[in-house]
Amino acid sequence: MPRFVPALLLALAAAACTPTFNWREIRVEDTPLRAMLPCKPDKASRKVPMGGTDVELDVLGCETGGATFAVLHADLQDPLRADEVLVQWNRATLANLHGTVTSSQPFSPRGATPLPGAQRISAAGRRQDGSAVRGEAAYFARGSQVFQAVVYASEPRPEWLQPFFDGLRFE
Repeated sequence: MPRFVPALLLALAAAACTPTFNWREIRVEDTPLRAMLPCKPDKASRKVPMGGTDVELDVLGCETGGATFAVLHADLQDPLRADEVLVQWNRATLANLHGTVTSSQPFSPRGATPLPGAQRISAAGRRQDGSAVRGEAAYFARGSQVFQAVVYASEPRPEWLQPFFDGLRFE
C-alpha cells in the first residue's frame, strides 16, 4: 500500500466528522431566546439608531455551506415601541439588500409578544458586489427586546431554513 493512502484515509475520516451544517442550540446572551445555528457563531455589537434612539445591537452569526446565518437583537427599554421598530427594521433591511419581498407571513416563535410587525419574509436582492442573493428573515419581539433572525444565500434550501426558524423559542 502506498504511503499516502493512510494519510488520505485519515483526511477523509476527519472530513466526515466535520459536517458543513453542524447544528447546535445557543442561548442569545441577555435574552430568554434560544436559537439553532448550523455553525459556531461569532459575536459582535454596535450602536445603531432604532426608533429614534441609539441602542446596542448584538449579533450572533456564522457562515457555512455558502450561507450566512445570524440572530440580532436590541433592547429598546420601551415595549410600546417594539412593533414600530420591527416594521422599520424590516424596511431598512430590504433597502440595504436592494430587495423586494417575494413572500411575507406573520411570525411568532413560542413565547414572543404577538405584534402585527412580527413577520417572516422572503426577499430577492443584491449583494454589495452586485451578485444576486436571497434573504429569509424573521422579525419578532418579547417585551422591549426586538429580534431579527436572518439567512442570506444565493439559493437558501428548506433543509437549512426549517431548523433555523423552527429553532427560535423563548424560555
